[in-house]
Amino acid sequence: MSGTTASREGENIATIRGILLAILVLGMLGTGTELLLIKHTEDPKQWIPLLLIAASFFVLIWHAAQRRRRSLRFFQAVMIAFIVAGVVGFYFHYRGSVEFKLESKPSLKGWALFWEAMGSKAPPPLAPGVMIQLGLIGLAYAYRHPVLVASKNNESKNEGE
Repeated sequence: MSGTTASREGENIATIRGILLAILVLGMLGTGTELLLIKHTEDPKQWIPLLLIAASFFVLIWHAAQRRRRSLRFFQAVMIAFIVAGVVGFYFHYRGSVEFKLESKPSLKGWALFWEAMGSKAPPPLAPGVMIQLGLIGLAYAYRHPVLVASKNNESKNEGE
């Protein structure tokens, strides 16, 4: 690969990384706003996505200010926490939907109960998937990030000395 092609490819990847970051920030702002508007704050576990979104903004500000490996690793950890929170949120939303459906139709069982719960609007069982999506977008942003690659190259040079 020629130097010009490699340079152009690096510019393209940097552009894609910037787009991913913009999508992530817009997604977090939208999700955080929606959670506040629907008062997703009644129970301590309902605060988890809001706290993770706030934490991610603090880590992103730190990363923008320092551009160091440590800030990016913290960011990756928060994005993994987004994914875990999304999976746990599926469980809580599904359980809430099952309880709600059983109150109105106590005879529901098995697949009928499952499908009724999955089609429920309160709480929407698949809504926590947005946290998984945001976490994956954040991890895509950090994938082979120049800060990590530069740190790894510096470590390799130091080991060779």
